[in-house]
Amino acid sequence: MSDPAAAIARILTTGAARAITGVRGEWRAEIAADAPRIYFANHASHGDFLLVWTVLPRHLRRRTRPVAGADYWEDGAVRRFFGRRVFDAVLVDRRPDRRSGDPLAPLAAALDAGQSLILFPEGTRNRTEERLLPLKSGLYHLTRAHPQAVPVPVWIENLNRVMPKGEMVPIPLLCTVTFGAPLPVGAGEDKASYLDRARRAMLALAPGATA
Repeated sequence: MSDPAAAIARILTTGAARAITGVRGEWRAEIAADAPRIYFANHASHGDFLLVWTVLPRHLRRRTRPVAGADYWEDGAVRRFFGRRVFDAVLVDRRPDRRSGDPLAPLAAALDAGQSLILFPEGTRNRTEERLLPLKSGLYHLTRAHPQAVPVPVWIENLNRVMPKGEMVPIPLLCTVTFGAPLPVGAGEDKASYLDRARRAMLALAPGATA
């Protein structure tokens, strides 16, 4: 069913993201066109998924859903409108005491339906001086259980400086979203090994990386 209000909001939101950040996407490898994908990226801002979503070609954007915290995107009518109707986010409650069942189940259902996901394996926004926080195990379990999905490392650069903590007005700066080569789980590969490879693959996409 069409949703004109959501469609207009999508156009305005992606247009604003491009105007403020000049965001551009850089693809380092060819990726199977028809397979669902798991884009896993670094996380420093509530706007991170918007930049990834914005630079995707339209035919991919239509079937790509960000994974986001229900506690944030269900807080108030405006956030609920954007989270559910504009971005069609897969909302996950990050509070263990308030959720029941497997938190990865909604993500698994989306992949099984042929949809792609944008997720942030650090689990929370990085407010430290480190370039990347330790990765959570959900990325490994989701990727191992869904070999039909293509895991794609992503690096988002500069968005944390466009909207510094405590500022209300964005600072226009050029942002980039870099997509790396697919990173499937290897045969017999354990969690620690895969998460280490995933972390190194993400860091290798950052500007100034030596590997």
